[in-house]
Amino acid sequence: MRDLSSRQEVGVVATRSLIQHSTRTQVGIVGAGPSGLLLSQLLHLAGISSVVLEMRSRTRIEGRIRAGQLEPATVEVLSQAGVGARLKAQGMPQPGVVFHYEGQTRRLDLEKVCGRSVTIYGQREVVRDLVQARLSAGGTILFEASQVAFHGLDTAEPSLSFQHNDQNHLLSCDFIAGCDGYHGVCRPAIAHALRIFECRHPFGWLGILAEAPPISPEVLYSCHERGLALFSMRSAQVSRLYLQCLPDEDLDRWSDERIWNELRLRLDVRAADLTPGPIMERSVVRMRSFVAEPMHHGRLFLVGDAAHIVPPSAAKGLNLAVGDVCLLARALERFYAAGDERLLRDYSKAALPRVWEGQRFSQWMTRLLHHLGNGGPFERQIQLAELDRVFGSASAAMCFAEAYVGGPAAECG
Repeated sequence: MRDLSSRQEVGVVATRSLIQHSTRTQVGIVGAGPSGLLLSQLLHLAGISSVVLEMRSRTRIEGRIRAGQLEPATVEVLSQAGVGARLKAQGMPQPGVVFHYEGQTRRLDLEKVCGRSVTIYGQREVVRDLVQARLSAGGTILFEASQVAFHGLDTAEPSLSFQHNDQNHLLSCDFIAGCDGYHGVCRPAIAHALRIFECRHPFGWLGILAEAPPISPEVLYSCHERGLALFSMRSAQVSRLYLQCLPDEDLDRWSDERIWNELRLRLDVRAADLTPGPIMERSVVRMRSFVAEPMHHGRLFLVGDAAHIVPPSAAKGLNLAVGDVCLLARALERFYAAGDERLLRDYSKAALPRVWEGQRFSQWMTRLLHHLGNGGPFERQIQLAELDRVFGSASAAMCFAEAYVGGPAAECG
Protein backbone atom coordinates (compact mmCIF):
# COMPACT_ATOMS: atom_id res chain seq x y z
CA MET A 1 0.00 0.00 0.00
CA ARG A 2 2.92 2.37 0.75
CA ASP A 3 4.33 1.71 -2.72
CA LEU A 4 0.98 2.54 -4.33
CA SER A 5 0.69 5.75 -2.31
CA SER A 6 4.21 6.72 -3.28
CA ARG A 7 3.48 6.18 -6.97
CA GLN A 8 0.31 8.25 -6.65
CA GLU A 9 2.23 11.10 -5.03
CA VAL A 10 4.84 11.01 -7.78
CA GLY A 11 2.02 11.11 -10.32
CA VAL A 12 0.43 14.10 -8.62
CA VAL A 13 3.72 16.01 -8.54
CA ALA A 14 4.35 15.26 -12.21
CA THR A 15 0.82 16.29 -13.11
CA ARG A 16 1.04 19.55 -11.18
CA SER A 17 4.23 20.47 -13.02
CA LEU A 18 2.27 20.47 -16.29
CA ILE A 19 -0.80 22.32 -15.01
CA GLN A 20 -1.65 25.64 -16.61
CA HIS A 21 -4.84 26.33 -14.64
CA SER A 22 -5.69 25.22 -11.12
CA THR A 23 -9.06 25.74 -9.42
CA ARG A 24 -10.91 24.44 -6.40
CA THR A 25 -14.49 23.45 -5.66
CA GLN A 26 -16.22 21.41 -3.00
CA VAL A 27 -17.51 18.60 -5.22
CA GLY A 28 -16.04 17.59 -8.56
CA ILE A 29 -18.60 15.86 -10.78
CA VAL A 30 -17.57 13.74 -13.76
CA GLY A 31 -20.37 13.45 -16.32
CA ALA A 32 -23.09 15.84 -17.47
CA GLY A 33 -25.86 13.32 -17.88
CA PRO A 34 -29.03 13.57 -15.79
CA SER A 35 -27.38 12.31 -12.60
CA GLY A 36 -24.36 14.64 -12.72
CA LEU A 37 -26.41 17.69 -13.64
CA LEU A 38 -29.12 16.97 -11.08
CA LEU A 39 -26.52 16.45 -8.35
CA SER A 40 -24.90 19.77 -9.25
CA GLN A 41 -28.27 21.50 -9.13
CA LEU A 42 -29.26 20.04 -5.76
CA LEU A 43 -25.87 20.93 -4.29
CA HIS A 44 -26.24 24.48 -5.60
CA LEU A 45 -29.61 24.79 -3.85
CA ALA A 46 -27.91 23.66 -0.63
CA GLY A 47 -25.12 26.22 -1.02
CA ILE A 48 -22.46 23.67 -2.02
CA SER A 49 -20.18 24.44 -4.95
CA SER A 50 -19.46 21.99 -7.75
CA VAL A 51 -17.82 21.78 -11.17
CA VAL A 52 -19.10 19.36 -13.82
CA LEU A 53 -16.69 17.83 -16.34
CA GLU A 54 -18.15 16.34 -19.53
CA MET A 55 -16.13 14.75 -22.33
CA ARG A 56 -18.81 15.38 -24.98
CA SER A 57 -20.12 18.63 -26.41
CA ARG A 58 -23.26 20.34 -25.18
CA THR A 59 -24.90 19.62 -28.53
CA ARG A 60 -24.15 15.93 -28.16
CA ILE A 61 -25.49 15.47 -24.63
CA GLU A 62 -28.62 17.49 -25.36
CA GLY A 63 -29.30 15.48 -28.51
CA ARG A 64 -28.89 11.91 -27.25
CA ILE A 65 -32.07 9.83 -27.33
CA ARG A 66 -32.48 7.96 -24.08
CA ALA A 67 -35.15 6.78 -21.65
CA GLY A 68 -38.33 8.72 -21.18
CA GLN A 69 -40.40 7.15 -18.38
CA LEU A 70 -40.28 8.97 -15.06
CA GLU A 71 -41.55 7.59 -11.79
CA PRO A 72 -43.54 9.95 -9.52
CA ALA A 73 -40.59 10.22 -7.12
CA THR A 74 -38.37 11.37 -9.99
CA VAL A 75 -40.95 13.93 -11.11
CA GLU A 76 -41.13 15.31 -7.58
CA VAL A 77 -37.35 15.54 -7.20
CA LEU A 78 -37.01 17.39 -10.51
CA SER A 79 -39.74 19.80 -9.44
CA GLN A 80 -38.02 20.40 -6.10
CA ALA A 81 -34.78 21.05 -7.98
CA GLY A 82 -36.49 23.87 -9.90
CA VAL A 83 -36.59 22.13 -13.29
CA GLY A 84 -40.17 20.93 -13.34
CA ALA A 85 -41.90 23.65 -15.38
CA ARG A 86 -41.53 22.10 -18.85
CA LEU A 87 -42.00 18.64 -17.40
CA LYS A 88 -45.33 19.72 -15.92
CA ALA A 89 -46.43 21.40 -19.15
CA GLN A 90 -45.21 18.79 -21.67
CA GLY A 91 -44.94 15.54 -19.73
CA MET A 92 -47.50 12.89 -20.68
CA PRO A 93 -49.09 11.16 -17.67
CA GLN A 94 -49.51 7.41 -18.05
CA PRO A 95 -52.30 6.34 -15.68
CA GLY A 96 -52.15 2.78 -17.00
CA VAL A 97 -50.02 0.28 -18.89
CA VAL A 98 -51.16 -2.05 -21.68
CA PHE A 99 -50.10 -5.62 -22.46
CA HIS A 100 -50.88 -7.52 -25.63
CA TYR A 101 -50.45 -11.30 -25.80
CA GLU A 102 -52.18 -14.26 -27.39
CA GLY A 103 -54.47 -12.02 -29.43
CA GLN A 104 -55.82 -10.10 -26.45
CA THR A 105 -55.12 -6.62 -25.16
CA ARG A 106 -55.34 -6.00 -21.42
CA ARG A 107 -54.86 -2.78 -19.50
CA LEU A 108 -53.75 -2.34 -15.89
CA ASP A 109 -55.00 0.88 -14.27
CA LEU A 110 -51.98 1.93 -12.22
CA GLU A 111 -53.73 4.82 -10.50
CA LYS A 112 -56.66 2.66 -9.50
CA VAL A 113 -54.48 -0.19 -8.24
CA CYS A 114 -51.80 1.72 -6.32
CA GLY A 115 -52.73 5.40 -6.49
CA ARG A 116 -49.71 6.48 -8.55
CA SER A 117 -48.62 6.49 -12.18
CA VAL A 118 -45.64 7.29 -14.38
CA THR A 119 -44.96 10.19 -16.77
CA ILE A 120 -43.41 10.16 -20.24
CA TYR A 121 -40.85 12.95 -20.63
CA GLY A 122 -37.68 12.28 -22.62
CA GLN A 123 -34.34 12.10 -20.85
CA ARG A 124 -33.03 14.47 -23.50
CA GLU A 125 -35.51 17.07 -22.24
CA VAL A 126 -34.46 16.46 -18.64
CA VAL A 127 -30.84 17.12 -19.63
CA ARG A 128 -31.77 20.30 -21.49
CA ASP A 129 -33.72 21.59 -18.48
CA LEU A 130 -30.86 20.86 -16.09
CA VAL A 131 -28.17 22.40 -18.33
CA GLN A 132 -30.23 25.55 -18.65
CA ALA A 133 -30.82 25.71 -14.89
CA ARG A 134 -27.14 25.25 -14.05
CA LEU A 135 -25.87 27.79 -16.57
CA SER A 136 -28.56 30.32 -15.63
CA ALA A 137 -27.43 30.06 -12.01
CA GLY A 138 -23.79 30.58 -12.95
CA GLY A 139 -22.84 26.94 -12.57
CA THR A 140 -19.72 25.57 -14.23
CA ILE A 141 -20.07 22.81 -16.81
CA LEU A 142 -16.90 22.19 -18.79
CA PHE A 143 -17.91 20.46 -22.01
CA GLU A 144 -15.36 18.56 -24.11
CA ALA A 145 -13.08 17.96 -21.14
CA SER A 146 -10.71 15.09 -21.92
CA GLN A 147 -7.93 13.01 -20.37
CA VAL A 148 -9.62 13.02 -16.96
CA ALA A 149 -7.41 11.45 -14.28
CA PHE A 150 -7.82 11.02 -10.52
CA HIS A 151 -5.39 11.82 -7.74
CA GLY A 152 -5.48 11.33 -3.99
CA LEU A 153 -8.77 9.46 -3.83
CA ASP A 154 -7.76 7.98 -0.47
CA THR A 155 -6.93 11.39 0.98
CA ALA A 156 -9.02 14.31 2.25
CA GLU A 157 -7.92 16.38 -0.77
CA PRO A 158 -8.63 14.48 -3.99
CA SER A 159 -8.19 16.17 -7.33
CA LEU A 160 -8.97 15.76 -11.01
CA SER A 161 -6.59 16.58 -13.81
CA PHE A 162 -7.97 17.06 -17.31
CA GLN A 163 -7.55 18.89 -20.59
CA HIS A 164 -9.93 21.60 -21.73
CA ASN A 165 -9.48 24.00 -24.64
CA ASP A 166 -6.04 22.49 -25.27
CA GLN A 167 -4.83 23.41 -21.80
CA ASN A 168 -4.04 21.31 -18.73
CA HIS A 169 -6.22 21.85 -15.67
CA LEU A 170 -6.25 20.63 -12.09
CA LEU A 171 -9.49 20.68 -10.09
CA SER A 172 -9.04 20.22 -6.35
CA CYS A 173 -12.07 19.27 -4.30
CA ASP A 174 -13.33 17.54 -1.17
CA PHE A 175 -15.28 14.79 -2.95
CA ILE A 176 -15.69 13.39 -6.46
CA ALA A 177 -18.97 12.10 -7.89
CA GLY A 178 -18.64 9.59 -10.73
CA CYS A 179 -21.69 10.22 -12.92
CA ASP A 180 -20.14 9.28 -16.25
CA GLY A 181 -22.04 6.10 -17.05
CA TYR A 182 -21.15 2.48 -17.66
CA HIS A 183 -18.35 3.25 -20.13
CA GLY A 184 -16.87 6.15 -18.12
CA VAL A 185 -13.52 6.55 -16.39
CA CYS A 186 -14.70 6.72 -12.78
CA ARG A 187 -15.50 3.09 -11.99
CA PRO A 188 -12.21 1.78 -13.47
CA ALA A 189 -10.36 4.18 -11.16
CA ILE A 190 -11.52 2.17 -8.13
CA ALA A 191 -11.95 -1.22 -9.82
CA HIS A 192 -9.53 -2.84 -7.37
CA ALA A 193 -11.98 -2.13 -4.53
CA LEU A 194 -15.16 -3.33 -6.26
CA ARG A 195 -17.07 -6.57 -6.52
CA ILE A 196 -18.87 -6.94 -9.84
CA PHE A 197 -22.18 -8.72 -10.47
CA GLU A 198 -23.19 -9.06 -14.11
CA CYS A 199 -25.65 -10.84 -16.39
CA ARG A 200 -25.65 -10.50 -20.19
CA HIS A 201 -28.88 -11.38 -21.95
CA PRO A 202 -28.86 -13.24 -25.30
CA PHE A 203 -30.90 -10.58 -27.07
CA GLY A 204 -31.06 -6.84 -27.63
CA TRP A 205 -33.55 -4.14 -28.61
CA LEU A 206 -33.73 -2.49 -32.00
CA GLY A 207 -35.09 0.94 -31.13
CA ILE A 208 -36.41 3.65 -33.42
CA LEU A 209 -37.59 7.21 -32.93
CA ALA A 210 -40.07 8.06 -35.66
CA GLU A 211 -42.29 10.90 -36.77
CA ALA A 212 -45.39 8.75 -36.42
CA PRO A 213 -48.58 9.33 -34.47
CA PRO A 214 -49.02 7.20 -31.32
CA ILE A 215 -51.01 3.99 -31.63
CA SER A 216 -51.88 4.07 -27.93
CA PRO A 217 -52.15 6.81 -25.30
CA GLU A 218 -50.19 4.57 -22.92
CA VAL A 219 -47.10 2.35 -23.05
CA LEU A 220 -47.88 -0.92 -24.83
CA TYR A 221 -45.89 -4.13 -24.31
CA SER A 222 -46.49 -6.97 -26.75
CA CYS A 223 -45.30 -10.41 -25.67
CA HIS A 224 -45.20 -12.10 -29.07
CA GLU A 225 -43.90 -15.51 -30.09
CA ARG A 226 -41.46 -13.76 -32.45
CA GLY A 227 -40.15 -11.60 -29.62
CA LEU A 228 -41.04 -8.47 -27.70
CA ALA A 229 -42.38 -5.31 -29.29
CA LEU A 230 -42.80 -2.14 -27.27
CA PHE A 231 -44.59 1.09 -28.09
CA SER A 232 -44.03 4.36 -26.25
CA MET A 233 -44.25 7.99 -27.30
CA ARG A 234 -42.36 11.24 -26.92
CA SER A 235 -45.10 13.60 -28.12
CA ALA A 236 -48.34 13.62 -30.07
CA GLN A 237 -46.27 13.40 -33.27
CA VAL A 238 -43.25 11.29 -32.24
CA SER A 239 -43.27 7.60 -31.32
CA ARG A 240 -40.58 5.48 -29.68
CA LEU A 241 -40.74 1.79 -30.65
CA TYR A 242 -38.62 -1.27 -29.95
CA LEU A 243 -38.24 -4.78 -31.33
CA GLN A 244 -36.42 -7.67 -29.69
CA CYS A 245 -33.45 -8.63 -31.84
CA LEU A 246 -30.03 -10.28 -31.67
CA PRO A 247 -27.56 -8.47 -29.38
CA ASP A 248 -25.20 -7.93 -32.34
CA GLU A 249 -27.94 -7.21 -34.87
CA ASP A 250 -26.77 -5.64 -38.12
CA LEU A 251 -28.86 -2.50 -38.67
CA ASP A 252 -28.14 -2.65 -42.40
CA ARG A 253 -30.41 -5.71 -42.56
CA TRP A 254 -33.35 -3.68 -41.26
CA SER A 255 -34.88 -1.45 -43.91
CA ASP A 256 -37.63 0.95 -42.89
CA GLU A 257 -40.17 -1.32 -44.55
CA ARG A 258 -38.97 -4.38 -42.64
CA ILE A 259 -39.07 -2.51 -39.32
CA TRP A 260 -42.64 -1.28 -39.81
CA ASN A 261 -43.84 -4.67 -41.05
CA GLU A 262 -42.34 -6.43 -38.03
CA LEU A 263 -43.80 -3.87 -35.64
CA ARG A 264 -47.22 -4.30 -37.22
CA LEU A 265 -46.96 -8.07 -36.89
CA ARG A 266 -45.76 -8.19 -33.28
CA LEU A 267 -48.02 -5.41 -32.05
CA ASP A 268 -50.90 -7.16 -33.84
CA VAL A 269 -52.37 -3.97 -35.28
CA ARG A 270 -54.04 -3.27 -38.59
CA ALA A 271 -52.15 -1.40 -41.27
CA ALA A 272 -54.41 1.60 -40.73
CA ASP A 273 -53.59 1.71 -36.99
CA LEU A 274 -49.81 1.92 -37.35
CA THR A 275 -48.85 4.81 -39.59
CA PRO A 276 -45.21 4.61 -40.71
CA GLY A 277 -43.25 7.83 -40.63
CA PRO A 278 -39.68 9.03 -41.15
CA ILE A 279 -37.28 7.25 -38.78
CA MET A 280 -35.17 9.91 -37.10
CA GLU A 281 -32.95 7.62 -35.06
CA ARG A 282 -32.29 3.90 -34.89
CA SER A 283 -29.94 1.85 -32.74
CA VAL A 284 -29.45 -1.54 -31.10
CA VAL A 285 -29.37 -1.68 -27.31
CA ARG A 286 -27.60 -4.62 -25.74
CA MET A 287 -29.42 -6.04 -22.73
CA ARG A 288 -27.30 -6.37 -19.62
CA SER A 289 -27.64 -6.29 -15.86
CA PHE A 290 -24.70 -4.96 -13.84
CA VAL A 291 -23.97 -3.89 -10.27
CA ALA A 292 -20.68 -2.73 -8.73
CA GLU A 293 -20.36 -2.93 -4.96
CA PRO A 294 -19.63 -0.89 -2.95
CA MET A 295 -20.70 2.25 -4.77
CA HIS A 296 -17.86 4.34 -3.32
CA HIS A 297 -14.22 4.09 -2.35
CA GLY A 298 -12.22 6.79 -0.63
CA ARG A 299 -13.56 10.15 -1.77
CA LEU A 300 -15.03 8.86 -5.07
CA PHE A 301 -18.76 8.04 -5.15
CA LEU A 302 -20.37 6.22 -8.09
CA VAL A 303 -23.82 7.37 -9.21
CA GLY A 304 -26.34 5.88 -11.64
CA ASP A 305 -25.04 3.92 -14.63
CA ALA A 306 -21.46 4.21 -13.39
CA ALA A 307 -22.47 1.79 -10.63
CA HIS A 308 -25.38 -0.20 -12.04
CA ILE A 309 -27.13 -1.03 -15.32
CA VAL A 310 -30.58 -2.55 -15.71
CA PRO A 311 -32.20 -3.88 -18.88
CA PRO A 312 -34.69 -1.27 -20.15
CA SER A 313 -37.67 -3.62 -19.87
CA ALA A 314 -39.01 -1.88 -16.74
CA ALA A 315 -37.64 1.65 -17.45
CA LYS A 316 -35.75 1.79 -14.15
CA GLY A 317 -32.33 3.15 -15.17
CA LEU A 318 -32.89 6.91 -14.95
CA ASN A 319 -35.11 6.56 -11.90
CA LEU A 320 -32.52 4.53 -10.01
CA ALA A 321 -29.92 7.17 -10.87
CA VAL A 322 -32.11 9.92 -9.42
CA GLY A 323 -32.44 7.88 -6.22
CA ASP A 324 -28.62 7.71 -5.98
CA VAL A 325 -28.37 11.45 -6.52
CA CYS A 326 -30.82 12.16 -3.71
CA LEU A 327 -28.91 10.00 -1.25
CA LEU A 328 -25.54 11.50 -2.15
CA ALA A 329 -26.81 15.09 -2.15
CA ARG A 330 -28.36 14.59 1.28
CA ALA A 331 -25.15 13.02 2.61
CA LEU A 332 -23.01 15.88 1.30
CA GLU A 333 -25.41 18.46 2.70
CA ARG A 334 -25.17 16.79 6.12
CA PHE A 335 -21.37 16.80 5.91
CA TYR A 336 -21.09 20.48 5.05
CA ALA A 337 -23.78 21.54 7.51
CA ALA A 338 -22.60 19.57 10.53
CA GLY A 339 -19.32 17.84 9.66
CA ASP A 340 -21.17 14.52 9.93
CA GLU A 341 -19.76 11.84 7.61
CA ARG A 342 -22.11 9.01 8.59
CA LEU A 343 -24.42 9.34 5.59
CA LEU A 344 -21.43 9.46 3.28
CA ARG A 345 -20.01 6.27 4.83
CA ASP A 346 -23.44 4.63 4.50
CA TYR A 347 -24.13 5.81 0.94
CA SER A 348 -23.61 2.42 -0.68
CA LYS A 349 -25.44 0.58 2.09
CA ALA A 350 -28.43 2.90 1.65
CA ALA A 351 -28.47 2.77 -2.15
CA LEU A 352 -27.96 -0.91 -2.88
CA PRO A 353 -31.25 -2.36 -1.57
CA ARG A 354 -33.17 -0.06 -3.94
CA VAL A 355 -30.74 -0.91 -6.76
CA TRP A 356 -31.20 -4.65 -6.28
CA GLU A 357 -34.97 -4.28 -6.12
CA GLY A 358 -34.77 -2.44 -9.45
CA GLN A 359 -32.66 -5.32 -10.78
CA ARG A 360 -35.13 -7.90 -9.51
CA PHE A 361 -38.12 -6.29 -11.16
CA SER A 362 -36.24 -5.53 -14.37
CA GLN A 363 -35.14 -9.16 -14.62
CA TRP A 364 -38.69 -10.35 -14.01
CA MET A 365 -40.04 -8.05 -16.72
CA THR A 366 -37.28 -9.15 -19.10
CA ARG A 367 -38.07 -12.85 -18.62
CA LEU A 368 -41.80 -12.16 -18.82
CA LEU A 369 -41.82 -10.32 -22.13
CA HIS A 370 -39.06 -11.71 -24.34
CA HIS A 371 -38.74 -14.79 -26.49
CA LEU A 372 -36.16 -16.67 -24.44
CA GLY A 373 -34.89 -18.93 -27.18
CA ASN A 374 -34.02 -22.14 -25.34
CA GLY A 375 -37.08 -22.03 -23.08
CA GLY A 376 -39.37 -23.69 -25.61
CA PRO A 377 -43.15 -24.13 -25.33
CA PHE A 378 -42.95 -24.77 -21.58
CA GLU A 379 -41.34 -21.38 -20.90
CA ARG A 380 -43.91 -19.71 -23.16
CA GLN A 381 -46.76 -21.15 -21.09
CA ILE A 382 -45.12 -19.90 -17.89
CA GLN A 383 -44.97 -16.39 -19.39
CA LEU A 384 -48.66 -16.52 -20.26
CA ALA A 385 -49.56 -17.78 -16.79
CA GLU A 386 -47.59 -14.90 -15.22
CA LEU A 387 -49.40 -12.36 -17.39
CA ASP A 388 -52.79 -13.89 -16.59
CA ARG A 389 -51.95 -13.74 -12.90
CA VAL A 390 -51.22 -10.00 -13.05
CA PHE A 391 -54.71 -9.42 -14.41
CA GLY A 392 -56.48 -12.15 -12.43
CA SER A 393 -55.19 -11.51 -8.93
CA ALA A 394 -55.63 -8.25 -7.00
CA SER A 395 -52.51 -8.92 -4.94
CA ALA A 396 -50.44 -9.69 -8.06
CA ALA A 397 -51.72 -6.53 -9.75
CA MET A 398 -50.76 -4.51 -6.66
CA CYS A 399 -47.27 -6.02 -6.53
CA PHE A 400 -46.73 -5.28 -10.21
CA ALA A 401 -48.08 -1.72 -10.04
CA GLU A 402 -46.04 -0.77 -6.97
CA ALA A 403 -42.83 -2.09 -8.51
CA TYR A 404 -43.57 -0.49 -11.89
CA VAL A 405 -44.23 3.04 -10.59
CA GLY A 406 -41.55 2.89 -7.89
CA GLY A 407 -41.61 4.01 -4.30
CA PRO A 408 -43.18 7.22 -3.01
CA ALA A 409 -41.21 10.43 -3.27
CA ALA A 410 -40.41 10.38 0.43
CA GLU A 411 -37.97 7.54 -0.21
CA CYS A 412 -35.89 9.80 -2.48
CA GLY A 413 -36.20 13.00 -0.53
